[in-house]
Amino acid sequence: MEFNVTFLTGLGCGICIGLSLFALKKYLGMFSDTSKAITKFASNSEYKLVLVVRTDLSMGKGKIAAQCGHAAVGAYEKALKKDPDGLKLWKLTGQAKIALKTDSVDEIKQIADNAKKMGLVTSLIRDAGRTQIAPNSITVLGVGPAPKDVIDKVTGHLKLL
Repeated sequence: MEFNVTFLTGLGCGICIGLSLFALKKYLGMFSDTSKAITKFASNSEYKLVLVVRTDLSMGKGKIAAQCGHAAVGAYEKALKKDPDGLKLWKLTGQAKIALKTDSVDEIKQIADNAKKMGLVTSLIRDAGRTQIAPNSITVLGVGPAPKDVIDKVTGHLKLL
């Protein structure tokens, strides 16, 4: 009789643990790799998308808004393919977007290169030149979405727009 009670208790615990793991996997099922999702959740980092705007071009407010919109959409579309798990975490954590400024095309290119080397999603926007800006001018760089602490390694020195 003692063997049956011990056996049944162990079996019951095993079933509970199995169901818990199954439920956790289902909850995190939106992620292609559950262990990667747990690592991302455990990083205690907020996710954000940074928009680096060139101020040396003297764009109007509406032009800046439009160019930032292009960069945000471009970064989102690239993240769908390159980092869908990170994109989902960004969406779940408020979709933070931060606008920063630079006054140099060389700096925006350097930031883009550094971000790419770190494996971050980037979206470099060039204007068509129909209104305020010369054709093919780089106007805005989108970086992310990605963990805040990772993006800050590339853009942390910049000031808010």
